[in-house]
Amino acid sequence: MNKPNLNAPVITIDGPAGVGKGTLAHQLAADLGWAFLDSGAIYRVAALYALRHAIPLDNEDALVDAIRTLDIDCQQALILLNGENVSEAIRNETCASATSKIAALPQVRQALLALQQSFQQLPGLVADGRDMGTVVFAHAPLKLFLTASAEVRAERRLKQLKRQGLEADLAQLVKDISERDYRDANRAVAPLKAAADAQVIDTSRLSVAEVKALVTPMLRALGYLPA
Repeated sequence: MNKPNLNAPVITIDGPAGVGKGTLAHQLAADLGWAFLDSGAIYRVAALYALRHAIPLDNEDALVDAIRTLDIDCQQALILLNGENVSEAIRNETCASATSKIAALPQVRQALLALQQSFQQLPGLVADGRDMGTVVFAHAPLKLFLTASAEVRAERRLKQLKRQGLEADLAQLVKDISERDYRDANRAVAPLKAAADAQVIDTSRLSVAEVKALVTPMLRALGYLPA
C-alpha cells in the first residue's frame, strides 16, 4: 500500500445512489488526467477476496491482514484486484451481502480508510463515495455533494433496469431508495451527509453536461483547469 501524497489535490464527490456522482467523477478524472477512486468498489473487492480465500467474515484480524496485502486499482470503468479485472465479480448479490457484513467491522473500516487514502497521488484524485468529503479526504480543497429526489432517482434506476431487460416497480424502487437514504443518513459510523464546506448540487433536473458546467468554474478557480 502506497503512502498518500498530501500534496496531490483531491476532488470529492459524495451523495446517495442515483444522483450521477459516478458518471461525473469518471468524466472529471478523464478531463483532468487524474486518478479515479470508486470507494464503494473498494469494500466490495475486499469482500470478494475474503470469499475467495475462505476468510471468515467476522474475523477482523484476518480480514485486516488480507486487506493490507491487496493491490486494488480503479481504472475508470475497470476495477482490478491484483491485476485481475473484477468489475463484474464484485456486483453479484453474494458479494454485496458479504460487503455489508465486513463494512460493519470497525477495524476493517479503518484498514479500508487507509487503503482509500493511499489513492491520493499526483497529479490528483477524483474520489466518488458517501463519506469522501466528511471522513476519507476531509482536507480536500473541493468537495461536491450531489443530491436528487427519490422519485427522480427511482426513474433513472427503472430505465437502467429496462435497458438490462429487467422489470421493476417504480413505487417499490422509490420506497427502497428512501429507506436506504434513511439508513445511510442515520448510521452511527460515517453517516451520509454533505460536508460543511461542500458545494451541494441538486441533479434532479440537470444533465451530466449541465452539472459539469456548474463545476467547471470551481475547477478553474482552483487552477485545475486553464482560465
